[in-house]
Amino acid sequence: MPGYRDLFDSSITDPVAFWGAAADAVTWTRPPGRILDDSNPPFYRWFPDAELNTCANTLDRHVDAGRGDQPALVYDSAVTDTKRTYTYAELLEATARFAGALRKLGVGKGDRVVIYMPMIPEAVIAMLACARLGAVHSVVFGGFAPHELAVRIDDVRPTVIVSASCGIEPGRVVEYKPMLDAAVGMVEHPPRHCVVVQRDRHRCDLVEGRDLDWADVMAGAEPVDPVPVAATDPLYVLYTSGTTGKPKGIVRDNGGHAVALLWSMRHIYDIEPGDVFWAASDVGWVVGHSYIVYAPLLLGATTVLYEGKPVGTPDPGAFWRVASEHGVKALFTAPTAIRAIRKEDPEGKYVGDYDLSGLKYLFLAGERLDPDTYHWASEKLGIPVIDHWWQTETGWAIAANPMGTEALPLKAGSPTVPMPGYDVRILHDHGHECETGQEGAICIRLPLPPGTLPTLWNADDRYQASYLTEHPGYYLTGDGGRFDEDGYLFVMGRIDDVINVAGHRLSTGAIEEVLATHPAVAECAVIGVADEIKGQAPRGLVVVKAGASTDGLADELVKLVRDEIGAVASFKLVDVVPALPKTRSGKILRKTMRGIAAGRDEPIPSTIEDPAVLDALSPILRG
Repeated sequence: MPGYRDLFDSSITDPVAFWGAAADAVTWTRPPGRILDDSNPPFYRWFPDAELNTCANTLDRHVDAGRGDQPALVYDSAVTDTKRTYTYAELLEATARFAGALRKLGVGKGDRVVIYMPMIPEAVIAMLACARLGAVHSVVFGGFAPHELAVRIDDVRPTVIVSASCGIEPGRVVEYKPMLDAAVGMVEHPPRHCVVVQRDRHRCDLVEGRDLDWADVMAGAEPVDPVPVAATDPLYVLYTSGTTGKPKGIVRDNGGHAVALLWSMRHIYDIEPGDVFWAASDVGWVVGHSYIVYAPLLLGATTVLYEGKPVGTPDPGAFWRVASEHGVKALFTAPTAIRAIRKEDPEGKYVGDYDLSGLKYLFLAGERLDPDTYHWASEKLGIPVIDHWWQTETGWAIAANPMGTEALPLKAGSPTVPMPGYDVRILHDHGHECETGQEGAICIRLPLPPGTLPTLWNADDRYQASYLTEHPGYYLTGDGGRFDEDGYLFVMGRIDDVINVAGHRLSTGAIEEVLATHPAVAECAVIGVADEIKGQAPRGLVVVKAGASTDGLADELVKLVRDEIGAVASFKLVDVVPALPKTRSGKILRKTMRGIAAGRDEPIPSTIEDPAVLDALSPILRG
């Protein structure tokens, strides 16, 4: 097999040949005759004349090849003490039947289905069933509050919503149905039907004429065959935070997605058919889409679906138990999870309670991997700990250490090197490339490789404005960083006002919009500050209206954000301040405040309106 450098160079100098060869791993109903359509930049499309079905590539082809008895999905629920393994044949049968149920409810090729579910097998089945029909799924994380769910429903306009009666957290049951009902009551474009999985821990009331029990629709469903779609047709829409507060619908196409994820499983994660891969994420996030559901099954590996936490279900050994019991070869999670385990088990005693001889790699992504966490995990596990960096928009790693190709030396603080297809450049504000070691905006020269977003849902102009206009010919990642003398990439953090809370990107603007609705709040700002466990946490700074009481205000604001955005925001820090520092044009100096809160000596901008405001605020930010 060629080494990393040969693969990378060939992907940049001749991307058509490189990705054309990679496409041979996919089963097409009409193979690509053309690899890249570059006739309408900056809108590039991969495999424009090809046709396939993603669900058939994840299930049918493995069953047809005689591997139907191999485990496909292992469900391990620490919160319900339930374990179940689906073979490829069993998962295909359930998926084909639910696809038949959706078709009976009016879902066809190109229609949308919103999935608002906890980490249960039915969530995976629903996603695959949509792919089988050529329908477009949009999974919404179960922790989002009704307003956030409603915004996504109205944008994507689903024919059907698939949900569950509840999610289960350590020590509590989260009722999904009231949140779903509230969201549907807010929207302009309600679905025809809601299909609800009734969980044993809590059953919910169904709305007559609209809601259907999952068990009932499955009982009367006939399995359906996969529907071929164009490689450029959307597979799913996944919403991510935007700096304006309005979420952006990231579109993922079918063909490029299948090619890229298959390539990544072997070359980055060193996974082969039959290996067990575990992405300890949620199906509501991009990692769950790419590496719980699609990539392992496209390859023919076994994927683990874990309903639980890294700690508290029941102890800091939860991850090591799952890895040991199910023979996990590679574990992929966020640094937040490892920090939480380390906090409760600093000596790593629980690691020794389990046979982890089969665990070869720990992959971490979703937020910056701090050196302390990297060194702790490396020492306690005694295996390579691989930091890698990617985004909801890209769907797979921009930079990584390609363990299935050539294991490169590890460097703490770096996700190693750009992956094939990603022509990464560090650019100054004026567009010139930075020198080695100099920080700038991390950008990727167009075209982006297969599997990345071709556009935003019904928002081509916003796609261009958000990512492509700052540096024409390049995709702006929104992160800053640098290359070192060995060509290793160092990602230093966001350059916009989106923060990363435990791997979940959240818009500070969205939180500010919620705070501003409180009758006592005159103006506010939200910044991301360092958090020992979650990496970043939102911190609110509010100025109250004259005469307004501040008694209990902080608690009210925390509750308001929780109700409107959800617990996922992890919003707990609120300070009432006399004023916010601004430029003379009225722009709040969020970047300056972030720097002061991080302990840096921030220069006072020349455009500041009143330096005394910043002087008064600095002790609060540093406190």
